[in-house]
Amino acid sequence: MAENTAAPGTPVPLAQDEDTARGFAFALVAYLLWGFLPFYMKAVAHIPAVEVVAHRVLWSVPIAAVVLLLLGRTNDIRVALRTPRTMLMGMLTASIITFNWGLYVWSIGAGRTVEAALGYYINPLFSVFLAAVLLKEKLDGLQKTAIALAVAAVALLAWESGGLPWVSLGLAGSWGFYAYFKKSLPVGPNQGFFLEVLILTVPALGYIAYVQTTGTGHFGGTGITDVLLLLGCGVVTAVPLMIYANGAKLLRLSTIGIMQYIAPTLIFIIAVFVFKEPFGLSKLAAFVLIWMALATYTVSLLRSHRARRAAALAAAG
Repeated sequence: MAENTAAPGTPVPLAQDEDTARGFAFALVAYLLWGFLPFYMKAVAHIPAVEVVAHRVLWSVPIAAVVLLLLGRTNDIRVALRTPRTMLMGMLTASIITFNWGLYVWSIGAGRTVEAALGYYINPLFSVFLAAVLLKEKLDGLQKTAIALAVAAVALLAWESGGLPWVSLGLAGSWGFYAYFKKSLPVGPNQGFFLEVLILTVPALGYIAYVQTTGTGHFGGTGITDVLLLLGCGVVTAVPLMIYANGAKLLRLSTIGIMQYIAPTLIFIIAVFVFKEPFGLSKLAAFVLIWMALATYTVSLLRSHRARRAAALAAAG
């Protein structure tokens, strides 16, 4: 895979050459939190997705700010705010992640969690495709086979439903482009996340003020449960992301590549066995193709890692 991915991911910071128990624990906790996120999104399904996203943005700001204060990295933000190119790139990535969040929230509430899981399964393969097209990176035979299997899965779903699985493609595509452009943001993952939610704060506050003044908002007036759920949106958004960002720095790229399947697998299990969403033979066949594609891609990832490790040992010896 040409680019690391997280899940309902997150662009992956550069990983090290050896795994650590601390890094594995951080990444596992983050992926489990992302995997069980559909339960939270289902709890806010009665609230419009745009309002939920606005609160995700607003209440992520103080959490991200506290983390940067503790890390002593606030100066990075001051520099970014004075750099037009960084701000423009931040606006671009903030716009893309807003779309991704909105589509994800909507899909859970609309009973299309299976499609969301498929989107995050497709994501690493889409990233490989993006690297080949935009970065002109050369794909090996296994990677080409993996992409072909993924395309076959999408074609099968399109044939079965009479249209493209746009939820899955929208999630995979938006996350893939977000990760691609995020690499051009010259700040660390924690700083980049804070910059994005800071940029989004003004439109988020404006929207929340609008729905509250028109009486259609859910923050107050509809019961304490909705208030607590919307406040918690910041926690479920920022905490897994920042736990993951710190864990990924302590893991090998190949380990991250395999662990990233934890979240969509949990989402898939929840969709089928807890939410009881329809899952016929055509969808089963499509998922089998995707799982085959991911297995093929994982073999390629492991081979590539072993080859680089052998080359490094040969050079050192």
